[in-house]
Amino acid sequence: MTNEEQYLNLCQEVLNKGAVKRDRTGTGTKSLFGYQMRFDLQEGFPLLTTKRIPFRLIVSELLWFIKGDTNIRYLLRHNNNIWNEWAFQSYIESEEYDGPDMEDFGRRSQQDEEFKAQYDEQMGIFKEKILQDDSFSERFGDLGAVYGKQWRAWQTSRGETIDQLKDVIDNIKHNPDSRRHIVTSWNPEDVPSNMALPPCHMMFQFYVADGKLSCQLYQRSADIFLGVPFNIASYALLTHLIAKECQLEVGEFVHTLGDAHIYSNHVEQINKQLSREIKEAPSLSLNDSKESVFDFEMEDIKVEGYDPHPGIKAPVAV
Repeated sequence: MTNEEQYLNLCQEVLNKGAVKRDRTGTGTKSLFGYQMRFDLQEGFPLLTTKRIPFRLIVSELLWFIKGDTNIRYLLRHNNNIWNEWAFQSYIESEEYDGPDMEDFGRRSQQDEEFKAQYDEQMGIFKEKILQDDSFSERFGDLGAVYGKQWRAWQTSRGETIDQLKDVIDNIKHNPDSRRHIVTSWNPEDVPSNMALPPCHMMFQFYVADGKLSCQLYQRSADIFLGVPFNIASYALLTHLIAKECQLEVGEFVHTLGDAHIYSNHVEQINKQLSREIKEAPSLSLNDSKESVFDFEMEDIKVEGYDPHPGIKAPVAV
C-alpha cells in the first residue's frame, strides 16, 4: 500500500464505519477510535497529491514550533493564517474590543454573507494590529503554553524549564537505542486554563534502527480532512530535519490516532478527494549547509516534483 493510500483508506474507513458523534464545535462528526497509519519516508515525501496541500504553511508552522514561539505574529509575517481564529476569539471576548458582535463567528461567517464581510473586516484590522503594534501583539497574539512552549520550555514545579526538543536530539545522538526519545505537549496543568487550544498532536517518540530514524506520533483528536494531511507532512518533515542533524537516514512515520473524525460538513469534500487518482509523491530538498534543526529558515526547505490535484476548500470548525 502506498503512503497516500494509507490516508485515503482512513477516509473510507471512517465514512463506512464511523460512529455519529457530537463535538465541542457543534458541527457533528463521524468518528473511529484508535487507528494507525505507517508512512515509509524512503518512498517520497508524504504530501498528499489528491488535493493540493500548502507546503509553505506546514513549513512556517513547524519552524514556529521549533523556535518555541507561541505568538501568531511570526506566522502572519509568513502569510500563515491557520492559528488566527483562536487569537481573534481571545481579542473579541476582551474589554478592549469595541467592534460589531462577533459571537459564534466561526459558524456565522460560513452561513451569513453580511456577517462574513464584517468578520473579514475585523479580522483584517486584528491582523494588522498584531503585525504593527508590539503591545497589542503581546496581549492578543500569544496563544499561551501551546506546542512551541511545551517543546522548548516546559515549566517544572521547581520553576525551571526543560528544552524537550533539544534534549531528545542530544539523546538520539548519544544514546540512540534509548526508549525515552519522547516529546510531549500535553501538560495537564496548562491544558485547562493556559492554552488557546489543547494540543491535538500531543506526544511523539523517535526510534533508531539500521541507521534510520523513525517517528511515532500520538494524536488524541484528528480532523481527517483539514488537519491530518498537515500533521502527516509536518512530522515527516520534523523527522527529516532531525535525521539530518543526527546523520541518520529516515525510516517510517507512524501516525497513531485517538478520535479520528470527519466533520459532517466535510463529507462532500472527502468524497471528491476519494474520486481522484493518486499522483507521484514529491521529494524533499533541505539546505545541506544547515546542520542543526534550530538553524533552518523558510528558504532552506523545499519540495520538488509536486504536481497535485487542485485544493478542496472546507470550513474550519473552531
